[in-house]
Amino acid sequence: MAHPDIDSLLPETAPENRRTFLVTKLAAGFAMAVQPIAAATITTDTNGLTAGEVKIPASDGEIPGYRACPEKGRGFPVVLVVQEIFGVHEHIKDICRRFGKAGYCAVAPELYARQGDVSKIENIQEIISKVVSKVPDAQVMSDLDAAAAWAVKSSKGNPSRLAITGFCWGGRIVWLYAAHNPKLKAGGAWYGRLEGQSSELTPKHPIELVSSLKAPVIGFYGGKDAGIPLESVERMRAALKAAGNPSQIIVYPEAQHGFNADYRPSYKADDAQDAWKKLLAWFKKYGV
Repeated sequence: MAHPDIDSLLPETAPENRRTFLVTKLAAGFAMAVQPIAAATITTDTNGLTAGEVKIPASDGEIPGYRACPEKGRGFPVVLVVQEIFGVHEHIKDICRRFGKAGYCAVAPELYARQGDVSKIENIQEIISKVVSKVPDAQVMSDLDAAAAWAVKSSKGNPSRLAITGFCWGGRIVWLYAAHNPKLKAGGAWYGRLEGQSSELTPKHPIELVSSLKAPVIGFYGGKDAGIPLESVERMRAALKAAGNPSQIIVYPEAQHGFNADYRPSYKADDAQDAWKKLLAWFKKYGV
C-alpha cells in the first residue's frame, strides 16, 4: 500500500484502475474534528438488530461500511446512508441503527476509503483539502451501487425498495444519486450543497440535474445555514417546479447547517425530529 502522503500526490484515476485503499476499517467513536461531543448526543442500542461493521465488495476491492437491520425477517426496504464530511463515524452508525429500528436495512459505506481517513484529522479545512476534494462523484455513485447490491445479496434487502439519505457532503450526493440510479424509489437530502464550481471530479451539481432525477427527493435545509444561501435553495425549488418534479424542499427558518447532528452545537431537536418523521413518511409514500 502506498504511503498516504505519496498517494495524495498521485493523479486521480478511474475507480476500476485504482487499487489502493487507505481506509480498511471504520473509525471507532466520533471523528476528531467534532470533539468535544455535546450532551444531547443520541445513542441508539442494537437490541433487536443485526448491526456492526461490514466489508462491501466494490469494483476494485473492498470498502468498509456499517450495517443495521432488524434481526428477524427478510425482504427489508434498503436505505443507503451517506456520510457527512467526517466519514462513517459514530453519528452515521447511530443513524443506521435508527433506521434498523424503523424496519429498514441501513447501509453506510465509507466513501473516502481510497482517498484517506478523515477521522483522525482535527481541522475541517484540512479534511476538505486533503481528502474530500479528491473524491470523484463517479466513484461515489459506483460505491453506492455496490452497497445497494450488497444489501440485497448479504443483508436480506428487497431490491425493489431502495432509498437513500445523506447529510452535509452526503446531502449533495443524494441528489446526484437520484439522477444516477433508475432503481431508486426515494431520497432524503439534509442540507446538501445545490450549486457550485464544476471540476473534473465533480462535473455537475444538483441544480443541473433536476431534469435527470429518477426518484423524488425531499430536502431539509436551515434558514440560518451560513454555507448554503436561501437564494440557492429557492433557485433549486424553482428549477424543480419548472421541471414538474415531485421533489420537495423544506426550510426550517431558525435551523443552522447540521441541525440534525445531535452531537454538535448546531443540533436543533424540534426541527431534527420533525424532519425525521417527514423523511420516514416520504419513504413510505414512495413505497420504501
